[in-house]
Amino acid sequence: MSKTAIIVVDMVYDFTNENGLVFYPQNKEILPKIKKAVDICRKHDALVIYMTHSYRKDKYDRNLLHMRQNCIEGTGGDVIDESLSVLPEDYVVKKRRYSAFFGTDIDLVLREHDIRQVIIVGTKTNCCIRATVTDAYNLDYDVYVVRECVATNDPTVNEVHLNDINKYLGHVISLDELESDFFEKV
Repeated sequence: MSKTAIIVVDMVYDFTNENGLVFYPQNKEILPKIKKAVDICRKHDALVIYMTHSYRKDKYDRNLLHMRQNCIEGTGGDVIDESLSVLPEDYVVKKRRYSAFFGTDIDLVLREHDIRQVIIVGTKTNCCIRATVTDAYNLDYDVYVVRECVATNDPTVNEVHLNDINKYLGHVISLDELESDFFEKV
């Protein structure tokens, strides 16, 4: 197995479907690109992990005091978008905070598979992507974000966070770079 994993962050119904509770058109636009990135990673035997933002139904969660209700378990809002193909060997990990690492076992899963590089794609660049990148960096993973495979509701905010990630926390690469020579370089 490769020492690389792709982490797909929060590409769930409430974020990607027009009827979702926190839908942004940008999320729907990046879905085919994310699918392509996952397919490229599969070709190179990378580990595939889907993170699903998921709040417990009828349970207290401080996050929900300050934001719109979304991604509640049992409502379908926290279900991975149907355009993405989750295979039996993939991991699906629920999270309740912005970072994929906070309060989950993703670090353990990565270490059990001897992963050194993580490729991060999904939504929202300024919240969940940024928090996940920061924690991955602080846990000593080599972090890569695929520019065309992340989004938020404001293109300027998206670009500011990508610039910061590239400058301080990891590498921002293109989908073409991922496809052409990424796996030869790592």
